Amino acid sequence: MTGDASFKQSLGLLDATMIVVGSMIGSGIFIVSADITRNVGSAGWLILIWALTGLLTLIAALSYGELSGMFPKAGGQYVYLKEAFNPLVGFLFGWAFFAVIQAGSIAAVAVAFAKFTAFIFPSLGEQHILIDLGFIRISAAQILAILLIVGLTKINTLGVKEGKLIQTVFTLAKIIALAGLVIFGFLLAASKGIAHVNWSTGFVLGHREGDNIVPYVGLAGLGAIAASMVGSLFSSDSWNNVTFIAGEIKRPQRNIGLSLFLGTLIVTAIYVSTNLMYVNVLSLHDIANAENDRVGVTASLRIFGASGTIVMAILLMVSTFGCDNGLILSGARVYYTMALDGLFFKKIGTLNRNAVPSRALWTQCAWASVLCLSGQYNELLAYVIFVVLIFYILTILGIFRLRRTRPDLPRPYKAFGYPVLPGLYILLAGSLCILQLIYTPRFTVRGLAIVLLGIPIYYVITKKNKGTELA
Repeated sequence: MTGDASFKQSLGLLDATMIVVGSMIGSGIFIVSADITRNVGSAGWLILIWALTGLLTLIAALSYGELSGMFPKAGGQYVYLKEAFNPLVGFLFGWAFFAVIQAGSIAAVAVAFAKFTAFIFPSLGEQHILIDLGFIRISAAQILAILLIVGLTKINTLGVKEGKLIQTVFTLAKIIALAGLVIFGFLLAASKGIAHVNWSTGFVLGHREGDNIVPYVGLAGLGAIAASMVGSLFSSDSWNNVTFIAGEIKRPQRNIGLSLFLGTLIVTAIYVSTNLMYVNVLSLHDIANAENDRVGVTASLRIFGASGTIVMAILLMVSTFGCDNGLILSGARVYYTMALDGLFFKKIGTLNRNAVPSRALWTQCAWASVLCLSGQYNELLAYVIFVVLIFYILTILGIFRLRRTRPDLPRPYKAFGYPVLPGLYILLAGSLCILQLIYTPRFTVRGLAIVLLGIPIYYVITKKNKGTELA
């Protein structure tokens, strides 16, 4: 079986929305606010960074709705880029997606799951080295992370219904738990005194030195905003994963676009609410200087006392478990579609008897496991945040291009606010990319290098395919 017709359309609107929400919410919301606070200084800018991130994500999601309605089949963004531009652009996204973006995210989230499990079972922590070969040291946390990836992969090879059950249950659990954390935070630990001091900083933009905010000079503030948004954007990423499984969604022309809107709106509301709770429960100094940047743990201790660490550990285990399942479930569909186009291993482009791309799932599992052992996944992800934004910009530019080059294609849903909102996204995201290129060249240049490495690989593959056809 090798076509979209062989996929089973088993996912409804709730399932699709839970994939959006579950893939987005991992551990970032509990960590990155510390770095953002150090960079921007004030409570106003902390909330504004998260709100701006949510706005960008919502605009992009609303724009993707048009593309998902035009091309409601497996592969999502890879297909959109290929159709809007050419196969090379689609391949470069697919290459970066497999090499770093998706596999690196799966590895990073799995190791985060292991780290939080170690709060309850210390013997499973990173400090417990199981194998030391000199050139590589393998910890209990890395082994647990690999076991998680392998286990979730196995479940997802059994059929999309099994994967969606885990996704829906764990995502609903994390939504309820996060809402509970915010509510209990305001009810049990909010302090008018702390809130007053925090909000007295207003929208002053500067870096923190102790309890003081030192305003930036010149354009340095723009660099700080760009650096801050790397973390919030990464925490809000993977919202597009639902487009990769379009072939398995009921009424995809309607439900994909709607799930993108609902999912990103829910996550934006949760993220902004969580940070409002932080600034009402913790001082900005405590947020910026949380141990290992674990703002969520610090807030949970303030709310629940000594049991706060266990409460947060369980919440984070649920959150990262569901997040990894969503990433694993959706990512394999991209490689499957690339294989059908002759741009990935041929055998990857097949479905098993359960109508899922099991070979693509196991290939993804193997590479993510290697990244778990390498310990380089977080650094790799830092390289490609810039690249992820570039591909988002290109994809939304594709809406403008397709309206001009292929106006007769059916568009059951049109991008909301076109051309103003999609154009605004391109402008804001493009400005952010330029600022990252100026102020964080170490990451942006290496990220571009990873993507550009895909160009010779593409031509080698296409040359080989042509040789096979001639033979």
